[in-house]
Amino acid sequence: MMENPLSIEPLFHLGPVPVTAPVVVTWVIMAVLAALAWATTRRLTLRPGKAQTVLELMVTTIDAQVADTMRRDPAPFRALIGTIFLFVLAANWSSLIPGVEPPTAHVETDAALALIVFAATIAYGIRARGMSGYLATFAEPSWVMIPLNVIEQITRTFSLIVRLFGNVMSGVFVVGIVLSLAGLLVPIPLMALDLLTGAVQAYIFAVLATVFIGAAVGETRDPAANDRKDPSDD
Repeated sequence: MMENPLSIEPLFHLGPVPVTAPVVVTWVIMAVLAALAWATTRRLTLRPGKAQTVLELMVTTIDAQVADTMRRDPAPFRALIGTIFLFVLAANWSSLIPGVEPPTAHVETDAALALIVFAATIAYGIRARGMSGYLATFAEPSWVMIPLNVIEQITRTFSLIVRLFGNVMSGVFVVGIVLSLAGLLVPIPLMALDLLTGAVQAYIFAVLATVFIGAAVGETRDPAANDRKDPSDD
């Protein structure tokens, strides 16, 4: 059984900074993902092996999702969206390791992820529209909507936190309760369901991040649109 996710005892301190178990697990996940990325990309070839094929499939899938959602070139957003998806997926699935509580079952981790999306939304929006253009979006469709648009920007960040935290934590609690009552083998179907739920939650979080950033940067302007213009319109 996992303890209260809102009250965590630190494992040790780095000077005055307490370090908790979710932070340690987060560091391990980051190190493993970084090592896998380095090992997979250090020798890319024109005839890919199994690892490179899986990597290329993941990149292609992420690019397709970003392009379909934003209607923009996915390259500037690939690293952020792909990293968010892989980290949340690995964090969710870490619950299947005996004795490990997933970092995403703790509100601090989910809040950090949501704040990253919040900051990225502002940064990409300013980069695409300029400061004045981005701020002007809060007055759409009318200046009276400014308070509501600001509140929406904040509340959707909280929705990311609550959605991920609630779903992952509830899954861990259910598996833990059944395991304590029914023994080792009975919870296996629930653990398989937890795998699926973890993947779905990672996908939803990444897609919502893509939607929020896409709304901030706006629709792309196709420079070839004028070339395809019907001559009869002139």
